[in-house]
Amino acid sequence: MANLQITTSLLGLGLAVLILHLLRRDHIYILHALFWIVIAVLAALLGLWPGLIDRAAGWIGISYPPAALLLGAVVVLFVKSLYADITNTRLERQLRRLNQRIALLDAQSPSADQDADKV
Repeated sequence: MANLQITTSLLGLGLAVLILHLLRRDHIYILHALFWIVIAVLAALLGLWPGLIDRAAGWIGISYPPAALLLGAVVVLFVKSLYADITNTRLERQLRRLNQRIALLDAQSPSADQDADKV
């Protein structure tokens, strides 16, 4: 059991270091990095104190603690996926509006007629 605790803790800490590296290199947005750092810290805590899973499962009323852990992981991934879809939809809407504005500006500019004649 000690090997599993050490492995899980090291994986959590390694993930936190990787996220901090990606954040420092500006490869990941800060709000996304904060989310993943929280996940990494939780993984490290659960690795160091696996009894936390048992207690949390008992508070929720789940008799098999690994099922509580899997349920929590599924819920977190579902929320992350939903947030990503919301963000993606907002960006697509902004991009569509920006393209429409550019098309309107191109149509209104006097050089648009001259450029069309050249083609």
